[in-house]
Amino acid sequence: MGLFNFFKDAGKKLLGSGNDDEAIKNEIESSFEGEPVQGLTVSVEDGIVTLAGVAQDNDTREKVILIAGNVEGVESVNADQLLTPEMIEASNERDIPEPTFYTIQKGDTLWAIAQNHYGDGNKYHDIVAANLEVIKDADKIYPGQSIRLPELA
Repeated sequence: MGLFNFFKDAGKKLLGSGNDDEAIKNEIESSFEGEPVQGLTVSVEDGIVTLAGVAQDNDTREKVILIAGNVEGVESVNADQLLTPEMIEASNERDIPEPTFYTIQKGDTLWAIAQNHYGDGNKYHDIVAANLEVIKDADKIYPGQSIRLPELA
């Protein structure tokens, strides 16, 4: 449940110009208003980012994973220690659903992704809303970028 794979050669260029741990931590924290994760720690080693702390909720947890994974040079994110209050309370009493991530392919549009995943291209607004910290501009997505596909009511 805690290891997520990404395209190593796609994403924002943050690594290699100083403290990689701090660069990714700052990117996560600056993408949110307030503190998204209490006690956030980030460790980068050999293309693997390890996250730890307590995220506000499951949506925030998924967004933090995506922000860390959408960095050039990151091939996977280990989020075993990135918990939510719900996960802590559950303590294995019930399963926490796995997030649905999608990796953008060449030629993809958010409309087409929504059409294929939900059967309605107009649902691309829901994809954008679920990825505000990851998709800064709905017209600017790129191959290799990973996004979350939210469950719709």
